[in-house]
Amino acid sequence: MARIAVITHEFDVFERRRGPLLRRDSPYMLFDLLEELKRRGHSVRIVAGTSARPEADIAILHVDATVAPPEYVEYARTYPFCLNIGAADISKRRVSGAVIDKDHGWRGPVIVKSSLNNLGTREQTLNRRSRRAGRPEPFPDARLLDRYCIYNSLADVPPAVFDRKDLVVEKFVPEPEPDGFGARFWLFCGERERCTRHVSPQNLVKGED
Repeated sequence: MARIAVITHEFDVFERRRGPLLRRDSPYMLFDLLEELKRRGHSVRIVAGTSARPEADIAILHVDATVAPPEYVEYARTYPFCLNIGAADISKRRVSGAVIDKDHGWRGPVIVKSSLNNLGTREQTLNRRSRRAGRPEPFPDARLLDRYCIYNSLADVPPAVFDRKDLVVEKFVPEPEPDGFGARFWLFCGERERCTRHVSPQNLVKGED
């Protein structure tokens, strides 16, 4: 069976114990996949930071930030095989197919987002935890966006938005449903899978809605 190392940022909290029975829990979908892999006989170790070097057959790069710091990417390369190493930068400016510029011919509504995931909140969290530990901020240039802004057209977007590298403008194409708006999520592990659809009265749908 495989030995799996999950590489997290040293200040990430991948799992914790909750409730009167102190059951293990995690906000990450990967947690459920790892539980299934352990049930199948594989071993899993969460590696926080880059100082330890456990023996492993497979590593999973799981730094909870939009762009994994270079030292984590280099650390991940020391393993024989690493999942997610090709997704070390998942900023919207890099991976989104919906990003448009001010001269695009799109005629529908648009949304202004942070190029960072989740408004940049994860970077702010890691910066705060690093400061508390007396360490340098890992993302000193990260800017927190307070909310997403939706406009009826490109012409309505303030011109200054297009000059900011930390923001992106995307086509806004929500999935309408009779009772709101939908979003789909697919989680799979080998031959087993879980596909869910979330419907919310909000036109911006997140998994927690």
